[in-house]
Amino acid sequence: MSKPSKTSNQQDHLFQSRLSTQLNPDHPLYTLTSKINWESLESNLGLEFSPDKAGQPARPVRLIVGLLMLQHMEGLSDEAVVAKWVENPYWQYFCGYDFLQWEMPIDPSSLTRWRKRMGEEGLEKILSATLITALETKVAKPKDFEKVIADTTVMEENITYPTG
Repeated sequence: MSKPSKTSNQQDHLFQSRLSTQLNPDHPLYTLTSKINWESLESNLGLEFSPDKAGQPARPVRLIVGLLMLQHMEGLSDEAVVAKWVENPYWQYFCGYDFLQWEMPIDPSSLTRWRKRMGEEGLEKILSATLITALETKVAKPKDFEKVIADTTVMEENITYPTG
């Protein structure tokens, strides 16, 4: 697969306004967009592609990383995050688009292939970028990462099975 494409917002669309001029700049997701080092993520994760291979270029890294972050933030399935992306201009802006999109950006199964392609190391890079952003924006403090609490409580269910 060839190197991922970039989302182009350079040329204006004749009858469309830019999302960056319509959305509330105080919205948390709008603000978060400028806090993440997207260029670093794109260069670190985009190196896994060979420009020599034929075929359609991969979707933009920022789109995929943004979808994975949104998916984790909202606790959604692959299908749900892609469907909700179409409905939410803040999500589209977060993923690097400055013009409203009306179609799904990818097939939901693409997220599975991207996770496999990035592997554990790539997903750790995304997690690292998330933690760095949380520290820089003061949403988290270094002491928040000193101790991990895992809830391993198992609740018993009152389920009866038919025996007949």
